[in-house]
Amino acid sequence: MSTESISDRYEHIRSVSVTALSALLGVATAFVCLSLYGTGEAGAQNQEALLVVLGAIVIQFPVIKLSGIYNEGEFGAKHYLFIAFMTFSLWFVTWGILLTTGVTI
Repeated sequence: MSTESISDRYEHIRSVSVTALSALLGVATAFVCLSLYGTGEAGAQNQEALLVVLGAIVIQFPVIKLSGIYNEGEFGAKHYLFIAFMTFSLWFVTWGILLTTGVTI
């Protein structure tokens, strides 16, 4: 019984850690894109912003592996897709809000 609760707690902490990292990095990437490409139509149409978010996604994989959140062999395709989706989604929403409100940094 006690090993199940420890395992469940570990799984929960691991899930929250990965979700928080990808969410925060997605929001931070939106602010980086805003500072690099500005607001308005020119910033919204800049295709290089996708390279910035792609870099943010790729950076997370070694960080998560080096942090020891996942053991060897536990990090699969499902995890890669989840991290990419969360980072891109939060970047897209945050950057869209920043572009439409006209925030300047």
